[in-house]
Amino acid sequence: MELKRVVVTGLGALTPIGKTVPEYWNGLINGVSGAAPMTRFDTEKFKTKFACEVKDFVAEDYLDKKEARKLDPFVQYALVATEEAVKDAGLDFTKLNTNRIGVIWGAGIGGLKTFLDEIMSFAKGDGTPRLNPFFIPKMIIDIAPGHISMKYGLRGPNFSCVSACASSTNALIDAFTYIRMGRADMIVSGGSEAILNEAGIGGFNAMHALSTRNDDPKTASRPFDKDRDGFVAGEGAGTIILEELEHAKARGAKIYAEIVGGGMSADANHITAPHPEGLGAKLVMQSALDDAEMTTADIDYINVHGTSTPLGDISETMAIGALFGEDAYKLNISSTKSMTGHLLGAAGAIESIACILAIKNGIVPPTINHFTDDPSFDAKLNFTFNKAQKREINAALSNTFGFGGHNASVIFKKYKE
Repeated sequence: MELKRVVVTGLGALTPIGKTVPEYWNGLINGVSGAAPMTRFDTEKFKTKFACEVKDFVAEDYLDKKEARKLDPFVQYALVATEEAVKDAGLDFTKLNTNRIGVIWGAGIGGLKTFLDEIMSFAKGDGTPRLNPFFIPKMIIDIAPGHISMKYGLRGPNFSCVSACASSTNALIDAFTYIRMGRADMIVSGGSEAILNEAGIGGFNAMHALSTRNDDPKTASRPFDKDRDGFVAGEGAGTIILEELEHAKARGAKIYAEIVGGGMSADANHITAPHPEGLGAKLVMQSALDDAEMTTADIDYINVHGTSTPLGDISETMAIGALFGEDAYKLNISSTKSMTGHLLGAAGAIESIACILAIKNGIVPPTINHFTDDPSFDAKLNFTFNKAQKREINAALSNTFGFGGHNASVIFKKYKE
């Protein structure tokens, strides 16, 4: 069976540093930090008082007021990012076979705010279960692709991927697989997350996973810096329209890049800590390269998982060094989480968009907030510290790793006939 080629024809982004793709990209290449004191709830008693919120987001600016009330924020974000991607791709679904267009979405946690609100309301009552009839349909992770499919009448494959912070990368790999195997012409893919509430921040604080640099939020996300102290929580969504090449050409679509490989692995090590030698990370990158029929010499840029945690950053760079060898010194490496924070299940989507735009524009986004070198890292690696760098990028790899030991990597390359 001959596998079909799959290309990117539309992008949408709702992020802490921009509510559209152009705004997001501008924030990335200019090294803008999205971190600031949280506004969603009273943080007085919380260890972490800041996050990367989507600024000035009002759902009713994008969605019908009555409908918006029936949607958890993670679904609102998904619909907003997807609307941008659909317009960007120039899609008129009335002229396409929507039975062969699907939605494969990623989220690590889903409707946490809805769950929190309903359980708190119940706990304050007399024990009578006066729960909102939309409680379950608002909360479940698969409702995001469900709403996207209903809005546009898309009847192809429709489901969610859940692998913690690797979720939306897994969604992209599944979408890529369905199209290249001929089971769909197009997939709306990506991910969304909205956990900036008492349960989300309190839960990650209890794990000692978050930065507590409350005196300087903007510089708190410090991947590869000696003084990194945990990740900064973020929120938002990213949508990528993946399309079979001939289908895209037939409708005259613009093509951003080609998706050529995806890899998946498990650390099989610990519920939250990465493998100390980066074994799973090395395996997943090798798997993606094998799938793409590429070598380490073919990769120009890696958008790393790079969460700014003490252990995670070390294990990932160990994996890069072990796999790439001398080719590692030819790479640009950067963690855009230094700007957006960690969007959990949506991270893979927005970071894939960063890779796609880096290829298109020949610019590598920086790793900001680097102040002090850490001797744990190979000083010869180019982490693209503090300032974007121009270079020809023919292929870029995006890494995402999740609690539970889930690893996913995806490769995009410059489209050529």
